[in-house]
Amino acid sequence: WYQRRVRGLFLFINMTVHSLFILNTSGDVIIEKHYRGFMNRAICDQFWELVMKAEQPSEVLPITATPKYYLIHTQTKGLFFLAVTTKETPALLIIEFLHRLVDIFVNYFNDVSEDILKENFVTVYQLLDEMMDNGMPFTTEPNILIEMITPPNLLNQIGQFVMGPGSNITSVLPDGSLTNVPWRRQGVKYTANEIFFDLMEEIDTIVDVNGTTIQCEIRGEILVTCRLSGMPDLTLRFTNPRIFDDVSFHHCVRYNRYEHDRVISFIPPDGNFKLMDYRVTGQIQLPLYVKPQITFNDFGGKVNVMVGTKNVTDKAIENVVINIPFSKNTGSASLTANIGSVHFDEISKMCKWTIGKLPRDKTPILEGTVSLPPGTPPPESNPVLTADFKITMFAVSSLKAVSYTHLRAHETGRNLVC
Repeated sequence: WYQRRVRGLFLFINMTVHSLFILNTSGDVIIEKHYRGFMNRAICDQFWELVMKAEQPSEVLPITATPKYYLIHTQTKGLFFLAVTTKETPALLIIEFLHRLVDIFVNYFNDVSEDILKENFVTVYQLLDEMMDNGMPFTTEPNILIEMITPPNLLNQIGQFVMGPGSNITSVLPDGSLTNVPWRRQGVKYTANEIFFDLMEEIDTIVDVNGTTIQCEIRGEILVTCRLSGMPDLTLRFTNPRIFDDVSFHHCVRYNRYEHDRVISFIPPDGNFKLMDYRVTGQIQLPLYVKPQITFNDFGGKVNVMVGTKNVTDKAIENVVINIPFSKNTGSASLTANIGSVHFDEISKMCKWTIGKLPRDKTPILEGTVSLPPGTPPPESNPVLTADFKITMFAVSSLKAVSYTHLRAHETGRNLVC
C-alpha cells in the first residue's frame, strides 16, 4: 500500500499548475487563481492573440508552448479554462482536471456560464482551493467536496450574508477522505435501495453520396445514479465486452479485474457519476439515410435532399436536424421543405433544416435553389451535410448489460438493459 501511495504521489508531484484563469468570449479574465506565486494577466493576452488569429475558437490547439510557459486550455459553455505551467508536465492530466472542474461547477450550480460564476464567486474560489493544492490535484471527488463545501442555496446565501464568507465550509473532514475508498462516504442509508444505469452513445460517421460508410466511430458513456446503503460492492457484465476499442473508467473500477475477466467490478460513489467512457469503431448500420442532390452552374444551383429511416430499429428517430454549409460566395437561397422548418443564415450561409421526429409514412424532402452573384464561379465542390438526431432506448453499438451483482447484499439482477 505504501509503495502504491508513493508512486501515486510521485505522479502528482510531476503535475504542477502555476496559475488557472477563466476567460469569457471577450478575453476578459473573470476568475484567476494562483497556486505557486503570482502570475501577471499578460499571459492571458498571449493566449487571446491565438484565439483572435483562429477562424473559430475551437481551432486553437489545446496545448501551446511559449518561451517561458505552457498554456493548456479547454473551452466549454462559452468560457475558456486556461491552466499555465512553467515546466513540462503531463498535459492530458491537466486537461482532465479542467474537465473535472467544469463537471464540479455543473454539479454545484446546474450549469456553467459567466453570470453563474460571478453570482457564486465565493463558492467558486472555495472549490478551487480544495480541488488543487500548490498546483497539484487534491480533492476532485464530487461527493467529498459536497460534504466539505455545501452547494449554494437560499439558506447558505443568507448565512454568508450574516456570518460572512466561509460559513458554508464544514470544520470536520468527510468520513471517506481517510479511507481507501475516498469517493464514497460512510454510513449511507436509503429506504429503497436502487441503482440506475444510463447508456449514452454518439455516432460520428462519414458517408459518401452513394450512401457508403467511409469512416464510423461510436463514443459512449455509462452514467450511474446510485442510491444504495452501506458500502456496496457491484459487478456489471456485458454480453459483448470485446467490441470496445478504447475504455476509460471512473477510478472506483478495479481495472485489473476488467483486464482479466472483462467484468466491471466497483464500489460506486453515492449519487450521480460517470462509470466509464468507451469507443467503438467499425462498420455499423445507420438508422437513417440522407440523399443529397446539389448541382451548380454559372448562375446558381439546385438543391434536393431526402431523409428517411432504415429498418434498423423500431424506435422513433427524434430531433432530426440537417445542416448544409454553402460557400461564402453564395447569394440568396429559396428553400422549402414538406416537413419541418428551414432557416437560411445570410451571414454564415448556413441552411438549417429542422425536421424533428422523423415520420415513417412520409419522406421529408428539402428542395429549392440558391443564387450566385454575377461573375462568381461555381463552387469547386458540393457542401458537406451534417445530420444530427436522437434515438431513445437504442444502442447503435448493440452493447447490452446482461447482469449485475450486488455482492454484499447478495442481490443479483438479470437481463438488465441499459
